[in-house]
Amino acid sequence: MAERLFILNGPNLDMLGRREPHLYGRVTLAAIESRCRVVAEELGFDLFFAQSNAEGQLIDWVHQAYDESAAILVNPAGLSTRSVALYDALRMVDKPIVEVHLTNVLGREPLYRDLLTAAAAWGFLAGFGAEVYEMGMRGLATHLSGGDRPCG
Repeated sequence: MAERLFILNGPNLDMLGRREPHLYGRVTLAAIESRCRVVAEELGFDLFFAQSNAEGQLIDWVHQAYDESAAILVNPAGLSTRSVALYDALRMVDKPIVEVHLTNVLGREPLYRDLLTAAAAWGFLAGFGAEVYEMGMRGLATHLSGGDRPCG
C-alpha cells in the first residue's frame, strides 16, 4: 500500500512564475506539481497536492492529513511567521512533516526569519528553489522507510 503524502502550499504560491521572478524564479506551481507527481510515483507515494490563499483551508487539509495518517510537505509561505493556528494543526500530526521554502528565508528581511510553523516540522529546506519539493519528498521517503534518522 502506498504511503499517503499531502503537499500543501500557502498564500500567493499560485502566483509563482509571475510574482517576483528575481526571488522565486519563473517556475509555476503547476510545473512543481507535475514534477512532484512524477517523483511521488517513483517513491510510491499516494499524493494529494493543493494550494490555498486561505489559512482555514490549509488547516482543514492538515486535519484531513491527520485523519488519513499522511506525511506532510508544506510550504506555508507567509503563514510560516504568523499563523499560530496552522502551527497548532501541524503539531497534532503524528507523521513526519517537512517545511519547505523556495528562497533562503533566513537570509532575507527580518520579518521572514522568525519561523513559527517550522518548529512543528521534522525537516526543513529553504533556498534551493523548486528543488526543495523533490528534496523534501526524498527525505520523507527515506525517513518513512526506516532509513537515516535525524541526530537532533
